[in-house]
Amino acid sequence: MSPQQLGRGPLRPTGPGPEPASPDDDASRPVRFVGWLGGLGCAAAGYGVFQFLFQVLPDSLDGEAAKYLISSVSGLATALAAWLAAALVRARTAGPARPAAAPAPVARPLPGPLPRVFASACDTLVDQVSVVDDPDRGRLTGWSHSLGESIPSRPTSVGTAYGLQAMLDLGMTDGRLGPGELVDTLWRLRLPGGGWSARSQGALARPEVTALVLGALARAGVSPERLAPEADRCTAAFTRELDRPGRESTHVLTTVLRGLLRAAPRSDALPALREALVDGALSDPGRGRLRCWGYRLDPPYGPPSPLHTAQAVVALERAGRVLGESAAVRAAREDGVRWLLSCPDAPHHACLDLENLREEVRRPRPDDPARHEVLNVRHFTASWIVRALLSRGALEVARQDGLEDTWRELVDGAVAAVWAGQQDGIWCWGRGDSTELRHPMWMTYQGLSALRTYAVWTYHPDGTTAE
Repeated sequence: MSPQQLGRGPLRPTGPGPEPASPDDDASRPVRFVGWLGGLGCAAAGYGVFQFLFQVLPDSLDGEAAKYLISSVSGLATALAAWLAAALVRARTAGPARPAAAPAPVARPLPGPLPRVFASACDTLVDQVSVVDDPDRGRLTGWSHSLGESIPSRPTSVGTAYGLQAMLDLGMTDGRLGPGELVDTLWRLRLPGGGWSARSQGALARPEVTALVLGALARAGVSPERLAPEADRCTAAFTRELDRPGRESTHVLTTVLRGLLRAAPRSDALPALREALVDGALSDPGRGRLRCWGYRLDPPYGPPSPLHTAQAVVALERAGRVLGESAAVRAAREDGVRWLLSCPDAPHHACLDLENLREEVRRPRPDDPARHEVLNVRHFTASWIVRALLSRGALEVARQDGLEDTWRELVDGAVAAVWAGQQDGIWCWGRGDSTELRHPMWMTYQGLSALRTYAVWTYHPDGTTAE
């Protein structure tokens, strides 16, 4: 029923109504007379009384001076009385003060394109999910390493872990695909000896993939008790003796650190991993000898790398929230932030610091140590720069150093580069090689995550800009 039918009347007046009756409409005649008398003017009233008394006073008074004195005093008294009476009447008959008019509502912008991009990404991920009945592992629901692969796709650990995290970021607002199916698939893809590996790594679990999967499972709500045995196996295998190439790789170590901070935040291995990351920083004479990171944590470090510095800053920021932070660790992290803020290139939406990179992680094969297993890793650099600069610690450093304008410029440039890499919420690896997997799941997840983080940081309910 409408508000009118419910007897509530319209939500707002439909037009100007009659003026309400004045509270002094029924005032007595004396009151109206006093108001009229005051309206003539106090001086006029006083002069009238003076003239009247001067005419009527008897001549028996002691001379004309006495008549003037009495008439003047009476006239002044009358003028004062008339002024006070008129003021009293005005005060009594005046209505209550009207409240100030409410300010006009601030015009809000129309919804931007981000909701459409998120909706399109969700639709594509749901449409391209792969469902396979495996005779050994049961029903698998997830994604391959890349969207749109030409061969029949089969869910993989890496693709499904990134897809699960992407769907969690998008909210999974409908019932077409539930997180439980993806969680079950990741458990079914676990290797017989425990842990997980990438499609190209064979049957031996690798710490970076295991930590990635454990982090996704923890985000999806899997209990720490269920994750603990796998986390222990992961840290036991991630030592210099058993996996020296992995421990020397900035990418691998930061991936393991981030995953375990989610899945096993009380693990005894976390402080040692963080210390190894801090010890692996290098000094860059080209940027004020600030500490940063290359692709290796041991000599030869390689050149200073914006990508690996951003990965280290993100990992150290998260570790600080879970483990606390010493002065030495804080100094290394803040140096990394300052190094990123000192980018000398411009414009920042296309500067060299945002260039996508490749690297290889080479390990001896367990069945033939003379041969190497090669993991090709591609990096979406702009998304890592966004995540590093939008950490709370990065903004604190920018404010301390008076570099907030630089911080905003670099963040906006990196976000613009992230945005430019997508079409309908799916990111493309923009290289000309036709043999590439052009729409990797990890790239779409990282792009969505960076845009979501930026939107949360810049949202202000009152319409103001960021401080």
